[in-house]
Amino acid sequence: MKHPDDLGTPLARELYENAERLASADTQRLPRPAKTRIFTISNQKGGVGKTTTAVNIAAALASKGLSVLVIDLDPQGNASTALGIEHHAGVESIYEVLIADVPLENVIKVSPEMPGLTCVPATINLTGAELELVSMVAREQRLRTAIETYLETTMSPPDYIFIDCPPSLGLLTINAWVAAREVLVPIQCEYYALEGVEQLENYINMIKKQLNRELVISTVLLTMFDSRTNLAMDVANEVRNHFKTEVLNSVIPRSVRVSEAPSYGKTVISYDRRSPGAISYLEAAIEIATRGAQLGR
Repeated sequence: MKHPDDLGTPLARELYENAERLASADTQRLPRPAKTRIFTISNQKGGVGKTTTAVNIAAALASKGLSVLVIDLDPQGNASTALGIEHHAGVESIYEVLIADVPLENVIKVSPEMPGLTCVPATINLTGAELELVSMVAREQRLRTAIETYLETTMSPPDYIFIDCPPSLGLLTINAWVAAREVLVPIQCEYYALEGVEQLENYINMIKKQLNRELVISTVLLTMFDSRTNLAMDVANEVRNHFKTEVLNSVIPRSVRVSEAPSYGKTVISYDRRSPGAISYLEAAIEIATRGAQLGR
């Protein structure tokens, strides 16, 4: 095969490089964590690729043979849609788990995306859950209790759990932080990328002191990266200076395929695995798994 420098056009070189990256990703075997790693994907800013990151990292890990559960905690139900899971009002969902103490295992649905990928859907009922939670005993612990009970009783606990949060700092997000051990923060490579991140860190530190000592921001992922602009480079450098060890080397480019995939009820991993966005999510997932193994997570 020709060396990329011998290929005539930038497009040809890009296609060659993408094929090489995908081939490399396909050959890598991922370690299974010693116990289930529980992530919440959080950023109170909207439009940063939070749900997109949750479902595509989950699908990428599942495509490598790991078992992954996605908990959709956003009333919009976008993660459920992307994973091909029905989430109309009549479907039992995370709402029943939080409000009516329905066991988590009763509402887990198998995603048609690929083997090993499951989802707890969100329905429109979740919209009123924050108000209903206010008066409940141990309101911040409801999700954690449900997950712990599930992990203690299931014969085959998942390798990873990803909790997709709403873009707010209400009781649903607090439940996710209390239930998780790690926070994955997607940061868009645009103006004011770090706006609100300091506040997010302060809230997480408060949760850590008062409700969940295990919680850490373990992973930061740069999304919507456009390598043609100085702005994206500047933002990436700014984020790397702020989060010196947490930022993944992998970055997620702006990608039409990533944006299109949910409208077909798919992740980009199954929709177009050879696209730059899919390859980047595969690389990010590999990095999360290998970093975790190195750190003993």
